[in-house]
Amino acid sequence: MDFTPALQPATLIQRYKRFLADVITPAGETLTLHCPNTGAMTGCATPGDTVWYSTSANPTRKYPHTWELTHTQQGATICVNTLRANTIVKEALGLNRISQLIGYEKILSEVKYGIEGSRIDFLLQAEDRPNCYIEVKSVTLAEAGKGFFPDAVTLRGQKHLRELMEVAGRGERAVLLFTVLHSAIMQVAPAAHIDEKYTQLVREAVNAGVEIYAWKSSLSSQQIKLTEQVPFLL
Repeated sequence: MDFTPALQPATLIQRYKRFLADVITPAGETLTLHCPNTGAMTGCATPGDTVWYSTSANPTRKYPHTWELTHTQQGATICVNTLRANTIVKEALGLNRISQLIGYEKILSEVKYGIEGSRIDFLLQAEDRPNCYIEVKSVTLAEAGKGFFPDAVTLRGQKHLRELMEVAGRGERAVLLFTVLHSAIMQVAPAAHIDEKYTQLVREAVNAGVEIYAWKSSLSSQQIKLTEQVPFLL
């Protein structure tokens, strides 16, 4: 996906109240950005980091600027807008860029499913094969080149794993797709040190037939796209 117009840089002062961040532009103007990330954002929001933000043309928005990327003082680039994960995955699916998920005729988004009342990120359909249910997760927590998910205990993520296991149990494809949105991450693993229950459910899901893939993104102030598969480690 392309950022049109290209993102603008600023220096992070602080993130606060989860959804807000103050930055200072190169011209010395202080702005308050909307932060579209409910997670802990560990390592993604250090004061002094460079923030790249977009600006909405919607005149009714209280905070027209949105925090999209962080360029850390250690040289990593991170997409902190978790909403972008589904956008780049949908683009990649349409271009048959994800090798494990090609050959489907329809790509449906936000379809209700499951016994716990969930919505699947993507449902792929074709006449000659079972439906394919895809749950997308963003990975931004990095430790020594390894990415971890989640960055905080996630009851919602646990529910999604149970739903995927139910899908696999009835003979349809169930896929958990980790999108790596951090330039320093070269492999992905469940964060047992943060959410032990989620990690256990990941192991159960694999045994139940849920497919798990991790794909890395290229990140810039002009564009984000999925580029290559990286190892997923249990």
